[in-house]
Amino acid sequence: MPANIRESEALLPALESLRDVISRHGLDARKALGQHFLLDPDITARIAALAGKLEGRHVVEVGPGPGGLTRALLATPAASVTAVELDTRAVGIITELAAHFPGRLSVVEADALTQDLTTLCPAPRHIVANLPYNVATPLLIGWLRQGNAWERLTLMFQLEVAERICAAPDSPHYGRLGVLAQWCAQCAIVMKLPPGAFTPPPAVWSAVASIIPHATQPEPALFKAMERVTAAAFGQRRKMLRGSLKSLKGEQLLAETGIDGTRRAETLSVAEFDCLAKAHLALSRAS
Repeated sequence: MPANIRESEALLPALESLRDVISRHGLDARKALGQHFLLDPDITARIAALAGKLEGRHVVEVGPGPGGLTRALLATPAASVTAVELDTRAVGIITELAAHFPGRLSVVEADALTQDLTTLCPAPRHIVANLPYNVATPLLIGWLRQGNAWERLTLMFQLEVAERICAAPDSPHYGRLGVLAQWCAQCAIVMKLPPGAFTPPPAVWSAVASIIPHATQPEPALFKAMERVTAAAFGQRRKMLRGSLKSLKGEQLLAETGIDGTRRAETLSVAEFDCLAKAHLALSRAS
């Protein structure tokens, strides 16, 4: 455990063990909610440390569950922590925890998929979360659409999803999610965890991805254009681009960008997809 986290934890109030809290509240992990709890304080402290310098930052955590990672985040110099939780049982646990940290920890009972998290705290904002696996991808895409409203995202995914986010062109995991994420941010896998690190253990390994938005972000219209282009291109991976992009006036797009129509989507770089998205937006505006 990093020394600075260990020193900060020593200043935290004495808290009931997570297992006792889970037992008292009857917080069994529910598959329908994609719940796999992190209870090891050494692991949660490492994740909090991977989020970088949090001093003066406002942290949003999605799906805190029993609050293991929440406690680790409160052990950092973060200005505030806002926990967004859908499960009423977990809301009760985090509300109890908030009583130990007046003015520093707040709880929002809501579905993060339908909530604009930027309204919950001022900038600079970080998201640090062990995401519910069943909604992790749509959550990430929604946050990417918000551009640099987020200074940094430190997020736990299933390992395969993290690999897709960070994959290079012409590699097995490269696809639409990787293009969107790397177009908007610097992405890297910074930690891998086996199933046994969680309660209950999932069927697969997990990984923490560090996602740091680029200084310049695409305008909303261009982001939508990129979503359309990547959906068409990767929706029919076995087709050459001249076929997969047909519904988007593919011949014109390829002529405008100088990209060979016999290539397939997985061979294109993020920069080439950027050219296609800009050409598609220009054609849409001209029509």
